[in-house]
Amino acid sequence: VMSKNKSSESVKVVVRCRPLNQKDESNGPAGGIVQMDLRLGQVILRNPRAPASEPQKTFTFDAVYDANSKQRDLYDESVRPLIDSVLAGFNGTIFAYGQTGTGKTYTMQGVWMDPEKRGVIPNAFDHIFTHISRSQSDKQYLVRASYLEIYLEEIRDLLDPKHGSTRGLELRENPESGVYVRDLTSCVCKSIKEIEEVMNMGNQARAVGATDMNEHSSRSHALFLITVECSQPGPDGRKHIRVGRLNLVDLAGSERQAKTGVQGERLKEAAKINLSLSALGNVISALADGRSGHVPYRDSKLTRLLQDSLGGNAKTVMVATLGPASQHYDETLTTLRYANRAKNIQNQPRVNEDPKDALLREFQMEIARLRAQLNHRRWRSKQKREQADGDGWDEDAEGEEDMVEKEAEDYVKLEEQRLEMEKEAIRGDQFMLAEEKQRLLGEKERMMGDLRKEQEATEQLTAKYKAMESKLLVGGKNIIDHTNEQQKMLEMKRQEIAEQTRKEREIQQQVLIQDEETLELRETFTSLQQEVEAKTKKLKKLYAKLQCIKAEIQDVNDEHVRSRQELEQTQNELTRELKFKYLIIENFIPPEEKNKIMNRLTFDPEEDQWRFQPLVPAERSVAHDLLTFLLSTSPALLLPLCSHPPLLLT
Repeated sequence: VMSKNKSSESVKVVVRCRPLNQKDESNGPAGGIVQMDLRLGQVILRNPRAPASEPQKTFTFDAVYDANSKQRDLYDESVRPLIDSVLAGFNGTIFAYGQTGTGKTYTMQGVWMDPEKRGVIPNAFDHIFTHISRSQSDKQYLVRASYLEIYLEEIRDLLDPKHGSTRGLELRENPESGVYVRDLTSCVCKSIKEIEEVMNMGNQARAVGATDMNEHSSRSHALFLITVECSQPGPDGRKHIRVGRLNLVDLAGSERQAKTGVQGERLKEAAKINLSLSALGNVISALADGRSGHVPYRDSKLTRLLQDSLGGNAKTVMVATLGPASQHYDETLTTLRYANRAKNIQNQPRVNEDPKDALLREFQMEIARLRAQLNHRRWRSKQKREQADGDGWDEDAEGEEDMVEKEAEDYVKLEEQRLEMEKEAIRGDQFMLAEEKQRLLGEKERMMGDLRKEQEATEQLTAKYKAMESKLLVGGKNIIDHTNEQQKMLEMKRQEIAEQTRKEREIQQQVLIQDEETLELRETFTSLQQEVEAKTKKLKKLYAKLQCIKAEIQDVNDEHVRSRQELEQTQNELTRELKFKYLIIENFIPPEEKNKIMNRLTFDPEEDQWRFQPLVPAERSVAHDLLTFLLSTSPALLLPLCSHPPLLLT
């Protein structure tokens, strides 16, 4: 829904409910607590612990998808317009939010090998590369992909084979491009197969684990980033570059220890997941409120990475996933409330045109430079050949690139044969002195070596040129058959139907609101009794609304109490751990050593955390050399210096 300000756009929120599974049916009463009105885009939630007279809670969203919904329907109606915007040069984000085990990963990834069950991510891959193949031939594209996860509040590069052993990556901020991850691996992808291989490689490295609620629970937040750069001639004749960035986010689910049964390392993971999701909820609340001057983006790595997606330069789609089981009523209600707040967030998307960090322009310049070098080398080799044949160089007689390449290879072979013949002639000359013969043979060998080096250099240059050129995708190469045209028409029709469905739903929602507002104005009464009955009916309706609002206030208070108790529990655990570490410091580390450590601490405002300065400067000093010598000659110096008696911790 567009706001009154044309440069501003609301976050699009859709809700999806998974079907009941066997575990839900065996652990709770029969039947679900979620009903969906697909026509009006409404979710009706029933409280299983409330009396039958209590009214049900109703939430309205941009679109809703029930347990019978298909992956393709969700993509065509809610995601396809966003991908089209990314291909036009906007930033776009799609993220799934909800309790653990409600189908976030299924919605985002699905079953890759089944066309009917493919999720948002594989459908987006297909959409992007199909669009490129059908675009005009004067457009050039460069597609790059990166994959990261936030595990225990550390950013890990899933495409780096050593990501498990290296320290977490750092977040940085650029005034033009926004928040980015420093030293993140970026892979150039030329086809759907290549980008799927990148995704699969990252998925193998992602942190997952089993809990009581989900056998394959995501233990980290995963972000797959696709950058699509497009070069196209503008009205001024120059090539202009547009850069669209797509963030595909699969969040770990919120969970409670009592339900998931996690312990040890899994409990630590759950605490970090819940803290980052709590920070995300605070950001959503602050942005939806509109009155808050401070938005706490820096409270977690997740919210910093999503800074542009929530209230910034991006078009955003949020998919809230629900579980229909009665035992998950509290979590379902919390998810619906967060999703309802997110509808009020306003983003300011804009086209990223000719940005300074576009790689496509660098690729084009490098290709042009390599092409010029190749042409110069081929011109020189052809000139040498023409001179050897006694003909002049004809500047206009430039053949095709492959022909010139073949001619250059033939010229090298002929030169090698000529040099071999000259060497044989020198060896067979009986009247030449041995020293002269050796000198001439050495000269010919050197000429042959130079010729081979020249050929190798040309081959390397050609290979580099072709490799660089192959990374760029040119539009219009695959539209050659009638089947492709039919497929394109079919997709356009499907898109039109999805757009029509969306417009009908919006009109129905507006009509419903207007009917409630104008009902009183249209009413006319023939008798006093009729007016009394109508007013009584209206009074009952308003009373029911009042009861709903009171129940809502009570639910919010209960939720606040639960959240506060969980935060207090986390705070107590952290305080206990902190006291334990203080105890170790006070009893085992001498005060002078502690002061040395404190003096090495510096605050990094970019990362919003404290860091240690290196103990030894980068340049080796005399003191460093002396210390190294003393440690190598006197091992006793390596023993810890501590005047405190050992303390037995029980």
